This record gives sequence, structure tokens and C-alpha cells, in this order.
Amino acid sequence: MADEGGDSRARTRAGTGGAGVRKSLTWSFTTGAGIGVLGGMIGLGGAEFRLPLLIGVFGFIALQAVILNKAMSLIVVLTALPARLLSVPYADVAAEWSVIVNLLGGTLIGAWVGATWATKMRSATLHRVLAALLVLIAAALAWSHFGSAGPLDLPPVTRAVAGVIAGLAIGVVAALMGVAGGELLIPTIVLLFAIDIKTAGSISLAVSLPTMLVAFTRYSRDKSFHVLRGNARFVAAMSAGSITGTVLGGLLLGAAPAAVLIPLLVALLLLSSVKVWRHQ
Repeated sequence: MADEGGDSRARTRAGTGGAGVRKSLTWSFTTGAGIGVLGGMIGLGGAEFRLPLLIGVFGFIALQAVILNKAMSLIVVLTALPARLLSVPYADVAAEWSVIVNLLGGTLIGAWVGATWATKMRSATLHRVLAALLVLIAAALAWSHFGSAGPLDLPPVTRAVAGVIAGLAIGVVAALMGVAGGELLIPTIVLLFAIDIKTAGSISLAVSLPTMLVAFTRYSRDKSFHVLRGNARFVAAMSAGSITGTVLGGLLLGAAPAAVLIPLLVALLLLSSVKVWRHQ
């Protein structure tokens, strides 16, 4: 493992739960709910907003924060599946099995590679990588809501290759950040495969779940994985808050004008990226 000395000192300061173990479960639930509302209002789970809080507020070192974020993202995705199947029938999603397989051809490899990179990076390097990826997510969020480009007209073979390449990149990003990757998967599905955004949201979950399991399996082989055992109640409380907030945010979907909400969320992600970059 790279940077064992620096990471060991960080783990000593953080213990098995960082500053989070000193936070009440009520506070953990509340912050999770707030994140869930933010994500739910734009049709996402909110993991991209949770990661900076795990580092900056709860005091976890970068790799521990990513692992915790991945665990909570997995829980949120599992609970979101039944709700998605009520709004988009299973038959509609199954009909796009070729798209799911195409993207999985890249995301599964990317998830393993991304998780491997994360476990080998120095903490300082991982902080900077995460900061850069938060900027990427902010750009993707802005483009997906305000971009005007239509679906790409590509030959079938070119589209299939592009799907694998895009999936590979998304798998790496999702593993490195501990997110489901919907903020990148949904616009990719719309652009490459000309699928409506509602169905694309359900397809993204079908791709995200196995992709997250691969990354989670890779992280389980690293000694930092113990952070989950030491913070089970924290994870449960924040996950419950995230699920509750996501449901509430979904009910508020469209309540705030996108022209106001999206720029605010983009600004929040950019501010978070600066804080994570500077985090010691």
C-alpha cells in the first residue's frame, strides 16, 4: 500500500470512525436526509453530496469516506429499485437488455480498476482526485439539465464500442467516489441510445447495482474496509436519513425551478471540491 505512514497516522486520528463516532445518530440521520432531499429533487440519490460531508464534517480519511459512501449508495439503490419498477414497468427495462449489457461490459471492469486505484493512492492524492471528480459531476449535472444536444446518430458497432468505453470511465469514477454513477449514466444512455430520460433512470439502476457490487467486493479486500464494522450504527442512521430524504425529495421534484436549483447544486459541488482539495 502506498503512503502507509501517512495513512496510518490518519487512521490513528480517525480511529475506526473518524469524527463521525462523536456525532449523534440523530445528526447522522438529519444530514443524510438533507442529502437525500437534494438528490431526490433532481432524481438522484445524493451520494455526490454525501462524500464531501463524510470527509469535511465527519472527519473520515479519503478511502474510508469512499467505502462508507459506497456502502450507503448501495443501500439507497437497493431501496430505490422497487419504487422505480412501479413508475417504469420491468418489461420496459428488460426490453433494453442489450443497452444494459453493453454498458456493463465497461462499468464492471471500470469499477474493479477504480477501486484498485483508490486503495493504492496516497490519501493526499485521493483527496485531489475526488476534488477533480466533484467538478466533473458538477459539469455533468449542469449539462444534463441545460445541455441541448440530442441523441447521437452513430452506426451500431460504433455505438456499442462507445458504450463500453463510456461504461469503463463511469465505472472508474463511480468506484473512486463511492457513488452509484447515475449522474453520468443517465445522460450517457440518453445520448448514445436515444432512450427517454425516465426509462434511462431505471436502466441506470440496473447497471449501477452490479457495478457497485464489483467495487464493493474489491474494497472488501482492503484493510480500510474495517471502517464499516466500526461504524455500523452511523451507516444505518445516515442511510435511513438518505432514503427518507430521497423519497421526500422525489415528492418535491419540480417544486423548485431547475433554473434556480441546478446552479445552486452545481455551486455546492464546486465549493465542496475546493474543501476536499484543501483537506488535510
